[in-house]
Amino acid sequence: MDMLSTATVLFLIMDPLGNLPIVLSMLKNLDSVRRRKVLIRELLIALFILIIFLFLGESIMTFLRLEHGTLSISGGIILFIIAIKMIFPASSNNSVVKDEEPFIVPIAIPLIAGPSVIAALLLLSSQYPESLLSLLCALLIAWIATFLILIFHGFFHHILGEKGLKAFEKLMGLVLVMISIQMLINGIKNYAILGSS
Repeated sequence: MDMLSTATVLFLIMDPLGNLPIVLSMLKNLDSVRRRKVLIRELLIALFILIIFLFLGESIMTFLRLEHGTLSISGGIILFIIAIKMIFPASSNNSVVKDEEPFIVPIAIPLIAGPSVIAALLLLSSQYPESLLSLLCALLIAWIATFLILIFHGFFHHILGEKGLKAFEKLMGLVLVMISIQMLINGIKNYAILGSS
């Protein structure tokens, strides 16, 4: 397991640049100091949730009687759907809360600690139970990159602009399509091997 490639995949799934306009629209009514505090709080909550799923992945799968192939296929499907939405975004977002300060939902969950990130962590922790420390480091790298992008949102928004953010999100979506298809193939192979044995 390559830590940097794992961190890259987790970062792509978190999609901070793609989520940046949504996050900014949710926090636009807050002053800059309060906005930063809310972002830090939500990012820490998301990290806590992801660490729980990372370390309890094998136990959760055993309790639910899930096999690696099942998780790989379902994670691949979820990831594929999210990637398609990144490539072909909806023209409007009706789920944005205008007047309320977000708490846990929807920034921590599902924008940062979404179902695809959780599924990926469950799959990785169950496949590499001896490498949980490396997986934790990969998660922290992806989270820190996400943290920096969201905290210094003004810089990235200024450098990339609206068109740049959309183009980058579509590029990440294309990469995630390939990753999701690979997850599906791995899951199908897993079942094929079990069926032939």
